[in-house]
Parts: sequence; structure tokens; C-alpha cells
Amino acid sequence: MGAYEAKRLATLRQLNLLDTTPSESFDRITRMASRIFNLPIAAISLSDEDRQWFKSRVGVEHQEIPRFRACCGEVADTSGMVVVEDLLASTTYQNSVLAESGMRFYAGAPLTTRDGYTLGAMCVLGTEPRVATEEELDALRDLAAMVMAQIDLQHAVGRIDPTTTLPNYLQFVEDLEDLARDRAGSTYYTLSTELVDLSEASTLQRVMGPSYLEELSRQAGARLRENLGQATRLYHIGPCQFAHLETGDETRVLERAEALRDALLGLSIGESSPFMLQPVIGIAPFRAGETTPGSVLRTAHSASRDARDAEMPAGIYSEASDASHQRRFGLITNFGQALENDDQLHMVYQPRIALASGRCLGAEALIRWRHSSLGNVSPGEFIPLVEKTPMARALTDWVLRSAIRQAAIWHEQNRGLRISINIAASNLEESDFTARVIDYLDAEQLPCTAIELELTESGLIGNGRAAREQLKALMETGIRIAIDDFGTGYSSLAYLQKIPAHIVKIDRSFIDGLEHRERSQTLVRSLISMAHDLGYGVVAEGVETRKCHDFLASLGCDEVQGYLFAAPLTPGDFERWLKDRDAPG
Repeated sequence: MGAYEAKRLATLRQLNLLDTTPSESFDRITRMASRIFNLPIAAISLSDEDRQWFKSRVGVEHQEIPRFRACCGEVADTSGMVVVEDLLASTTYQNSVLAESGMRFYAGAPLTTRDGYTLGAMCVLGTEPRVATEEELDALRDLAAMVMAQIDLQHAVGRIDPTTTLPNYLQFVEDLEDLARDRAGSTYYTLSTELVDLSEASTLQRVMGPSYLEELSRQAGARLRENLGQATRLYHIGPCQFAHLETGDETRVLERAEALRDALLGLSIGESSPFMLQPVIGIAPFRAGETTPGSVLRTAHSASRDARDAEMPAGIYSEASDASHQRRFGLITNFGQALENDDQLHMVYQPRIALASGRCLGAEALIRWRHSSLGNVSPGEFIPLVEKTPMARALTDWVLRSAIRQAAIWHEQNRGLRISINIAASNLEESDFTARVIDYLDAEQLPCTAIELELTESGLIGNGRAAREQLKALMETGIRIAIDDFGTGYSSLAYLQKIPAHIVKIDRSFIDGLEHRERSQTLVRSLISMAHDLGYGVVAEGVETRKCHDFLASLGCDEVQGYLFAAPLTPGDFERWLKDRDAPG
């Protein structure tokens, strides 16, 4: 094989055209050629090493023919127009596969790249001898140029990833659309290969530089192509993400995926193994034409995330797991609408009782969401999701305004209640947070001493000096600060002495079954003693039995809240509960 032929074949393979599914963008040109020449057969023929493979064809059943004594092979060899008016009259082609199949006329125009490599031919064929006019041959040259323009378009404008020279996401979408048309109903598996944990990709890029991820993708792309072989088309669909299709038995597909993942573990960049390389492969079955390309990739990516979470090399798509993620996404999407409506969100209030006197000193304000279609959604489900989005500010503002408005009503009634309001630790990073709280209090003419702000212990620990300064500013106004879920984070004397707060609330996980669990009793005794020594008041959450109540009283706990006294109540029910509690007898 000469140097030109070697480079020509390398160029052809790099363009990822061989053995790909039919494409409407090419078929359109082929149909046009058949109509212009008024001939039954037309094809876009690519000259591989020992075959002519048809990227597009009209009037031809077979996908390829041998390159030996193929007219298109001559086009590739000479890079010129080839016209054979009668194959049977040609000493070269009278015994060729085309002639033996009944072909008599051939005309082919070269498909030549910008750097001079002829990939094959745009050709037309007939079953009778024929003469081609110059006008027809000019049209054939134009059609060949249109084919090359389409190839250039796919390669240069959004179809080929420049880093890996692999077809990209847009090409994947187009190929699946073609597959849906030509192989509708057939079962395939999408394999999504993720080289690194995408949640850590930005950190990796910052530490190693952007060129590191590019080089990792190049090396991985080459390794995957080497293991998949020429018959499988590999796509680079995103940063350090690849995809390809497979068929066959699910067990065998999973075995091949695990073998691919093992092959990637041997990658090296320069003289070292890739830093933080953690490849996983997600596998998602689909039926061509019944699932959109976007959903095909989404489910495969979901499978790869599940595999990573489970610390498995590869995993099959789980509908249940995906449904859970879809629900979470739906909740985040719908919460913005809930904030704007008046009939979905509301507040309830759970009493806090002083152990020494038995008086109700206040209540914790808790948000509730009655979703329009899902019904009641637990705060434990939606609040952690919302707090990770820009809606955390809007959520806290809605809770603050609602709780402060209710606190003002009870203040006007001289009930002497302090309302405790939960906020997100991220709110402390908002430079205007303290000012907003004060504005809400002023708007309702409510004194700062009438509310308390609760933040989780783990959330407080993740914040720096700016957050602590804002806590101090809030305390200086007279607003009390409580540390919620105390004991579940990283409590230590060294850290607690730095947190500006008044109250610690012992998490219900320590209180549940306290009267029967000696280890919990020891822990709670220590927590109360430590908090008191540091100057904090102590509230125990989740008190449900009288024995638990009495034990906490014996330890000097200051306040309790829980179902022993009342569940979270609507404002009206809360007022009736207070009235019944204060009633004589």
C-alpha cells in the first residue's frame, strides 16, 4: 500500500462514515442524482481498502461490493470522473460484479476532500448502454460537491468533536433519528461512559488545568475505539463523556461494558496514571423510534450515575431510581410555581414547652406544601432540594414573611409567644439578609425579641467568618439564634465556643426511645451539660412520652417540643390548643 492510499484510508476512517446508518441528508442527494439522469440506480460509494461501501443508495439491495474491478475504485484511484457507456464492451469491467448483476452504464464523480484525498464516488448506473451529456456530467460533479459539503458540514460545523475527532452529541441525535426511520422497533443498548465524577470535574480542571481533561478525553477515546473496533461508532457527547450503541443479550452487554471500563483503568497521560480517573458505564435499553434521542442519553446517564453512587463499574438503567430523580427535579421545578400561588404553601406551628413551669413559651414555624397533583410533600424531601438552588432565598423570604405576620397577630393578642423560624445557612451569605429580616419585622411592627432564627449545626459549620459576623449582627438586634439538629454534625467544644447563638436543639434522633436506651441517655446528659457550660439554653425535639419528658427534666433541659404535647398545628388549631391548655381543670 502506497503512502497516498494509507493516508486516504486514514482520512476516510477519521470521518466516521463507513458502516454507519443511512442518513436522510445523504439520501436526498442520491435521489436527486437518480432523477437528473433518469436512471434507476444511484449511490454514494466510499472506497475502503477492499470494498466499495454505499453510504447512500437508490435501487441497490446490497450495502457493499468488492473494490476489485469496481468503477468507483477507479474513481478513487484516479481522483477523476469515470464514465463507462457500456460495461460489457469494456475489457476492464465486462467481468465485474456490476456487469454480472446486469449493469451496463456507469458514471461517477470523485468525492475529494480539501486536502486532496478521494474518498469514493457519487455515481449513477443504468441497465442499458448510454451516453452522458456534458450537462449531466456537470450536474454529477455538482452533486459530488454537495456530498462533500455535507461531509464537511458534519465534520466541521457541530458534528465532530475537535478534541477527539469523534462524532459528537448532534451527530448522535441525527444517527438515532436515522435509526428510528430505518430500524424502527429494533432493540438497542446505549452505553454512556463517564470518565470522572462530573460533580468533581471543575475541581479537577482547576487543579490540573483544562488541557488535562482534553488529553484524558483524547486518550480515552483512542482506547475505547481500539477496544470497540471499527464496526462500532463511538461518540464524544460531553466533557469526559462517551456513548455508543450495542445489541444482543443484556448480560453480555453488561460484561462488555465492564471489560471496557477495565480497559480505561490502564490509561496513562505522560508518565503518570490519570489523576482522579473513575470511569463508570451506564447501560440503557431502548427501541428505535419509540424513544427520543434526548431520553436515550438521559436514561443512559442516569444509569451511569447510579453505577457511580453504588461504586459499581457498570450498571443497567433502573426505572425506579430514575423516577425518584425525576420526582426530585419535578419538585424543584414546581416549587417556583408554589411560591407564586396562594393555595399550596402554608405554615404550621409546634408548641415549645418550658420544663420548669409547663408553660408554652413559643412555637416552631414549619412550612408545609400541598402539591396540586402529588398531594402533601414532606419538608424533609423538598427543603434540602430547594436550598441547593437559587430559590433558597425566595423560600426563606416566604417563610419569614408568613411566620412574622402570624407572630405579629399573636403579639397583638399579648400571648407572649416567641416564634422560631428556620432559615438556610446559605442565607447568611446574602449581604442584605439581616436588613431584610429587620424590614419584615418593622413592616409588622413586631419587636426583634418576638422571633428566633434556627440554623442547622452542619450548615453553620460550612460557613465562614462572614456568616458568623452576620449572626452577631442579628443577635445585636435582639433576635435569638438557635442551633438546630444539635449533635448530628461535628459538635466540639472548640467549635461551639465560636458560634454566636442562644439555644441548641437536641435532634430527635437522640430523643426517640430515650427512656429505654442507656447509651442515648449518656449522650443526651453530656450534650445538655456541655451546652449549659457554654451558656446555651437547651431544647429537646421529638418528645413523645411522659417518661422521656421526666428524664429530660431531671437533667435540667430547658424546653421540649413533640407529639406528647401537640403535633404541628395550623394557627387556628394552635389557638384552640392554647385555650384548652389554659382552661381550668
